[in-house]
Amino acid sequence: MTTTEAYAFCRQMARREAKNFYWAFRVLPRAKSDAMCAVYAFMRRADDLADDETLSITERRTRIADWGARWRNSSTESIEHAEDAAIFIALREAQRRFSIPQELLEELVEGVTMDLEPQNAGVDGLQTFVTFDELYRYCYLVASVVGLVCIRIFGYEDARAEGFAEETGVAFQLTNILRDVREDAERGRLYIPEETMVEFEVPVTRILTLAEGTPMTPKERAMLATLGVQAERYYGSARKLIPLLHRDSRAAMWVLTMIYHRLLNRIAAAKMEVFGERVSVPGWEKAAILVWGAAMAVVNRVAG
Repeated sequence: MTTTEAYAFCRQMARREAKNFYWAFRVLPRAKSDAMCAVYAFMRRADDLADDETLSITERRTRIADWGARWRNSSTESIEHAEDAAIFIALREAQRRFSIPQELLEELVEGVTMDLEPQNAGVDGLQTFVTFDELYRYCYLVASVVGLVCIRIFGYEDARAEGFAEETGVAFQLTNILRDVREDAERGRLYIPEETMVEFEVPVTRILTLAEGTPMTPKERAMLATLGVQAERYYGSARKLIPLLHRDSRAAMWVLTMIYHRLLNRIAAAKMEVFGERVSVPGWEKAAILVWGAAMAVVNRVAG
């Protein structure tokens, strides 16, 4: 398989699966867009292996470990699985072109497997985090690391960009956590720190009843709102990050930030009602953001 064919496969996967991310890819120069699609495909494949609920957690751990080993050996060994071969070829080319450290990709895989390693025994089958610091570490591994990879592709010189990218990833992941509370609870996962639940006197088991349709109380809405406030604070880092990126990539980061921030705003506008219909940003609104982003990209190219 050629690198061009491998990138094409990753782009097709991103177009089909990426939802929010693919909108941002579209305003990047082609080489950077290809690299972003390769990173997304790698991330998506790892997530799919970890989330395959037809298998036991032990079987999923084994599959992730085997897959990681094939990826590490892919530069010297042939890969029989066609999809994995395409992803590995594209990702290694992106790593070479944009100097993406291997350590960051290793951390990304570590983040995926973290969902398969409960932080504690949990309550009623829910795996939980005790403190916000523990949750932050999880957000770093599954989201901030992606951001740190992305800014290598986007380009930057100011080292402050790395800290801003880390906190931007946390903002995005906290937004995802708020949106997906019900679905995660149904899968045995709870990302609201136990210390926050204790502060608002909400038992962990209450999340299960809310997921089954029990109406929320003001106290429970306030509990979720605290995560929203923390996410909002980290979105400030996204605004600081954008001007530090290479000019031809700023529009992509702006599009991604706008879509995720709009999602957080919609959750807040719904008074944290995340146990009913899934909150999302409508397609027309994403399209409007993309149009503005595309115009920004043109202006930046002319100015650059």
